[in-house]
Amino acid sequence: MSDLGSSLLTLARHAITSRFVESGLLAHQPGLPPGTVDLPELHKMGATFVTLSQRGQLRGCIGSLEAWRPLLQDVQENARAAAFRDPRFKPLGVDELGRTRVEVSLLTPATPIQFASEADALAQLQPGRDGIIFTAGGRRSTFLPQVWEQLPEPADFMAHLKQKAGLPATYWGDDVRLERYAVMKWQENTP
Repeated sequence: MSDLGSSLLTLARHAITSRFVESGLLAHQPGLPPGTVDLPELHKMGATFVTLSQRGQLRGCIGSLEAWRPLLQDVQENARAAAFRDPRFKPLGVDELGRTRVEVSLLTPATPIQFASEADALAQLQPGRDGIIFTAGGRRSTFLPQVWEQLPEPADFMAHLKQKAGLPATYWGDDVRLERYAVMKWQENTP
């Protein structure tokens, strides 16, 4: 694992555990978390998603689609948000820390996909590689490239992406915009 990946995972985990330290549920450990290498990349603008899972099941996932703050801050804020503010889940409890696996995805800048129809758009998708941002009707959703593991068919992937945006799975209109991005990802060993 790269120093960057190791540092991002350490920072994400520490950001979550520090919330329990602040509330008195865990003992304070001063200084930077062990295993964190202060790399120049951590101080550059970066966009991350932090995904939490337990026994292979999603437990929280929050992130940034665009780089607007230093990578160090982005991964910490997204880790706390995934653990405590993902509206799909109750806040993570201190008793869940030991069985929660952290994954960090570092996003490349998104680029628009040009298409003439839904069929054309689907034909351009690269399963397993593309993260996709779907925008239509004032709504927006995204799936990281990792979601292809659960939805390997482009039509299914797109239908679920539309539903995530709050639209019918069959929706298609002139207002549909698609963007793609790639990720570098790192994950902790299974707890």
